[in-house]
Amino acid sequence: MAYGELIVKDPPLWRCRFKLPNGTWGSKSGFPTKEAAEDWGDEQEDQIRRSVWRDPREGEKPFDVFAEEWFAAVSPRLEPTTVAKYRSYLDNQLLPKWSGWPMVVIYHDYEEIEKWLSQLDENYADSSVSSYFALFSTIMGVASDRAKIIPGNPCRGVRIGSGEYEEERLVASPVQILRAAMRLYERGLGLGGFTLCLLDGYTGARWGELVGQQRHEYDPERRRIRICAPLKEVSGKVFKGGSLAAQSGGATSHPSPVRPGRRRSKGKKGRTKTPAGTRWVDLPPSIAVFYEELMDSHPHPFVLCTPEGKPWRRSNFRNRHWRPVWDGTEGGDRQVAPAILPEFTFHEGRHSHATWLIEDGIPEVARRARLGQKMKGMARVYDHITPEMERAVIQALERRWLASLNALRPTERTKLGEWFPHLRKTRPVGELESAPRTVSISSPLHK
Repeated sequence: MAYGELIVKDPPLWRCRFKLPNGTWGSKSGFPTKEAAEDWGDEQEDQIRRSVWRDPREGEKPFDVFAEEWFAAVSPRLEPTTVAKYRSYLDNQLLPKWSGWPMVVIYHDYEEIEKWLSQLDENYADSSVSSYFALFSTIMGVASDRAKIIPGNPCRGVRIGSGEYEEERLVASPVQILRAAMRLYERGLGLGGFTLCLLDGYTGARWGELVGQQRHEYDPERRRIRICAPLKEVSGKVFKGGSLAAQSGGATSHPSPVRPGRRRSKGKKGRTKTPAGTRWVDLPPSIAVFYEELMDSHPHPFVLCTPEGKPWRRSNFRNRHWRPVWDGTEGGDRQVAPAILPEFTFHEGRHSHATWLIEDGIPEVARRARLGQKMKGMARVYDHITPEMERAVIQALERRWLASLNALRPTERTKLGEWFPHLRKTRPVGELESAPRTVSISSPLHK
């Protein structure tokens, strides 16, 4: 039970002593009477019994100290890419503003939070501001709900962005994907660049899921790729399965994907973005031909690698090859090439793939399974993909491939036939399921 102690007689000054949650005694001075000291102490002990008490001294902890403590605690269980992202946000956006601010002062100063967001909004895109603020809100939420050093999370209810519009995503057509693949071939990337671009459009896989593909992750019988350990780039280094790609000699061994929704207890580092992301992705027969030829053309462990056999770095590929291909080139030593679809990104190949499947009437459960996404709501329980759906997906993509060949100009078809002689062997367009393994089906290169 709390009690008061007289510490100064004239003028009288009392100190309250009360029992802390850990059984030790806490104190607070500055009360003019014994009754005031004991009333305050009784209130603290009542809050302790109701598990709502917060130590006022902890609330004075500076934001940078608390943030670094939280970051050190959670980093070991985060992916390296997430650790690097949080570290960058702390160093460049959060700590420059809030370093030295007591946590309890931040809690009470909502106006300063709004001013900070307004400043960020002037300099960064809405998506970036949302990411910075999400981390700030997470830290303040931990301080409130778990550490219990502030009464609540001051970020709750704060609106981010104008909300007026969302960035429109570009959707490429199959012939645009094919033309971009041909330009990558001509830029010196050869069959590797050609195949990588086709897979971007015809699998819907993410960048790291494709460039991280290794030989042992291909099923030649069913002509499908296994996605379970994407390539991840952190601070200029590439990781596969949680290990440096160069240190592991390139090749890594991973178990076959488990049933959706289940995870093994080991090997958490380097896994897919979500459990549903661990999956098999069937390749259309015509696209599988290029992938198999690419594997036969070099001995490197990563199938979709640089001409030197090294794993691709996203920024290098984007700036040196992807952007000139889609945005076009003007003057200089290279032949001038018109734009195909300006500002089209590699990730928008994933959006294009999903849009194609919607246009072709593929059920949502089959689309989400191919993209590595889980169904929402009760559909997660009752909707299931069937072999018929999988065949429908491959047939729809195969038809799009044939249509893209038909849409090429005669000079483009001639060039493509020179690069890939197997395309000169034509078959009837309707024979989608009986295509031979080594010959692309129904190429309209010779009419």
